[in-house]
Amino acid sequence: MPADFDEPAIQLAVAWGYAAALATSVLWTATSVFFNEAARRIGATLVNGLRILVAVVLLAVTHRLLAGQWVPPAQVGQVAFLVLSGWIGLNLGDQALFMAFERVGPRTAMLMMTTGAPLFAALLGWLVLGETIPAAGWLGVAAMLAGVAWVVLGRQVGDTRSAPRPQFGAGIALGLLAALCQAGGFLLSKQGIGHGWLPDQQHLQPQAATLLRMAGAAVLAVPIVAWRLRRASRAPAGGPTPAPGHAFYAGIGLTFCGSLVGPYLGVWMSLEAAHRIPLGLAQTLASLPPVLVLPIAAILYRERVGVRAVCGALLAVAGAAWLMLTP
Repeated sequence: MPADFDEPAIQLAVAWGYAAALATSVLWTATSVFFNEAARRIGATLVNGLRILVAVVLLAVTHRLLAGQWVPPAQVGQVAFLVLSGWIGLNLGDQALFMAFERVGPRTAMLMMTTGAPLFAALLGWLVLGETIPAAGWLGVAAMLAGVAWVVLGRQVGDTRSAPRPQFGAGIALGLLAALCQAGGFLLSKQGIGHGWLPDQQHLQPQAATLLRMAGAAVLAVPIVAWRLRRASRAPAGGPTPAPGHAFYAGIGLTFCGSLVGPYLGVWMSLEAAHRIPLGLAQTLASLPPVLVLPIAAILYRERVGVRAVCGALLAVAGAAWLMLTP
C-alpha cells in the first residue's frame, strides 16, 4: 500500500478488501450451484476445463475495456508467479480436491479445504510476506472456521465409514494437498501482483493479475477440453457421429454462467482482497460457501437444514463480523 496514503484512505482500502473477500464467498457459492448442475449434464472434466477458458476470454475483454490492452504489461517475474499460481491453485489444487471427494466423500474433503486453506494461507503469509494477524483477529478466525466446520460436519453428504483404510489415508493426504495448493496459489498470486519484492508503483492491478493467472491455468486446461470434446463426439463403431442433445447445450450454458460468477468475478474479487488485507484473513472470509449454500440447498434441492447447521452458520457469521470489526 503506498506510503503516502492517509488514514481514511487506508481504512477505505482495507474495508474494500474485506468486502471483496465476502463477495468471493457469495460468488463461489453461486458458481458451485451452476457447476454442479452443469457436471450432471456434460461431466466434471469438461466443466473443469471450460470454466478456465471462458474466464480467460471474459478477463481479456474486461482488461481491454479497462486498460485499452489485451495483455497486461507485467514483468517476467510477475508473469512467472501468476502462471505458477494458476497451475498450483487452479489445476493441481482442484484436481487433488476432486480426487479427495472420490476417496473420503465431499464432507471430509470440504472440511479439510475450508479449515485448512485459511490456516495454511496465514502461515505462508507470515513466513513469506511477514503478515501478522492480531490476537483479537485470531478469535474471529477461530470462531468462523469452527462454525464452517460445524456446518460441514452437520450435512449428511457422504460417509467415510465404508472407505478402505488405504483409500481413506490417501483421501486425507489429497484433501490436505488441495488446501495447501489453494493457499499456495493465493500466496503466489499476491506475489505476482508485486507484494514482497516490488515497489508499490510497479504493482499490477488485481484484474490484470487475475487474467495472467487464468491464462497460465488455461495452458493445461486446453488439452483436457480438446480431449473431452473429441471423446464426447466420437461415433460408435461404424455409426454416425452423435449430435449434441439438449442436455449438452444446457450444460454448456450453465458452465458459462458458473464461469462468469466464479473463475471470472470470484477469482478477481479474491485477488482484490489479497491485495488489501493479509492472506489469512482474505482466505478465511472467502471460506463461507458451505454456510451460504444452506438456504440454496433448502430451497432448490429440498434438503433438510438441521439445528446443528443453523448454529454453525450463526457462529461463522459472528466470527466474520468480529473479523471485520477488529482493527
